[in-house]
Amino acid sequence: MAGKPQVTLVYFKKNAYIIVEGPQIAERFFIIFEGQVRISKVIQVVTEEEKDILVPGDFFGVIAAMSTHRHIEIAQALTDVVLISVHKNQFEGLTQYNTPIVMKIILYFSRRMRYLNKALAQRRVKPGDSVEEEAGSVIFNLGEFYDSRQVYTPAYYAYHQYITYYPKGSYVQKAKERMEEVGHYSKPITFQFDKTELTRTYTKNTLLFAEGEPGDELFILQKGSVKIMKIANNHEVLLAVLKPGDIFGEMALLESTVRSANAIAYEDCTVLTVNWENFQNMAKTQPQIITRLTQLLAERLWVNYKQLANTCITNPVARLCDALLTNLEKNRVSMRPNTPYTFDFGLKELAAMAGISRGESSMVLQKFMQENTSLKVVDDKLYTADTADILKQNTMYQNIQRRKAGS
Repeated sequence: MAGKPQVTLVYFKKNAYIIVEGPQIAERFFIIFEGQVRISKVIQVVTEEEKDILVPGDFFGVIAAMSTHRHIEIAQALTDVVLISVHKNQFEGLTQYNTPIVMKIILYFSRRMRYLNKALAQRRVKPGDSVEEEAGSVIFNLGEFYDSRQVYTPAYYAYHQYITYYPKGSYVQKAKERMEEVGHYSKPITFQFDKTELTRTYTKNTLLFAEGEPGDELFILQKGSVKIMKIANNHEVLLAVLKPGDIFGEMALLESTVRSANAIAYEDCTVLTVNWENFQNMAKTQPQIITRLTQLLAERLWVNYKQLANTCITNPVARLCDALLTNLEKNRVSMRPNTPYTFDFGLKELAAMAGISRGESSMVLQKFMQENTSLKVVDDKLYTADTADILKQNTMYQNIQRRKAGS
C-alpha cells in the first residue's frame, strides 16, 4: 500500500512559463494552491470546451504526466503562484489520502474523452454530412451497419438493445423484422448478466455494449482484444484496439450517461466488470487500479489529440503513416534503425484509424505500401522490418505539407 505522498510546493513569478508544449517528457503535474494560471496550445486542433484560466483547486499537466508523454499544453502564471507539485509515482498515495482531487481528475478525463471522441467522429465525416446524435437511432443504425456487411451477431445485438431501451422508437417494427431475419445467422448472445458475475467471456464479433445504450459498469480486459469504435457517415471510425490490462467503458459509469462509443470483441475475450459501488471502494482498497485507470485515460487523451491532429493532414498516404507513428509512440516502441515490429491490426483497421473511406482505401493503401517498402502484411497484421523507416517517412510527409502550406 502506498504511503502518504509528501507535498512539494513550488513558486512561480507572474508571467513565468511553468510548462511548455513539447519537447520534454512529463513526470509531474500541478495543483494550484494560490494564484492564477493560463493554459494555451501552440496549435488548436479542436475548439476547447474547458476554461483557459485556472484558479486554486484546479490542476494541469496531468495528461502528459500520467501518460509519460510530452506536454500538450503551455501553462503560464498570470499572477505570482504557489503550486503543489505531484510526481506521477505519488498518484497512488494521492488516491488514498486525497480521494476528492483524484476523482475530480478522473471525471475531468472522462468528460474530456467524450468531447474529443465526438470531435474526432465529426472530423471523419464529409462536408454536409453529420454524426447521428439521437441515442436510439445510433443503436438502430449500428445494427443496419453490421447487417449490410453480413456481420450478424453484432447486428442482432444492436436491434435487440434498440427495442429494449427505446420501445417507442420510430424503428421498433423494422428492428423486430431485422432481428427475425438475422437471428438465423447470429451466434447465441447473453444480454443480461448476473450482476454478481464479475468475470464474463465474449466471443469474437460480439458487442459488449453499443453507443447510445445505458451503462453502469466499466470493464477491465483480462484476455483477448476489444475494438472501441464509432459509426460516422456509414463507415467505421476506429478509436482504439485494447489489450489485456486495459480499462474501458468508464465514461458511462463515471458520468451516469449512455455509452459514447461501441465496444466489440476483436477476438474471443474475457473481462472483469466493476460497478459504481465497487469503484468507490477501490480508491482506498485498491488504489493501484484507480491509478491504472487514470494512466489509461491519460494515454487515450494523448492519443486522441494525436488523432485529431491527424485529421489536419491533407495527404491520405501521409495520414496512414502518421497513424502508424502514433501507434509506435503510444506503445513506446524503439525507433532505432532495423528494429522490427508487428502491429496488432491490419490494413483495413489502419485505413479506419486514418479516416480513409472504403471507396478510396484500396488505391490509397496500395500507394502507401509502395512508398513504405519496409512494411508488409503477415497473418492479417502489419509488420515493419524497420520502425525507423516509419519515422523517416513521416518526417518527409510533414516537411512536404509544411512547404505546401508555406507556398
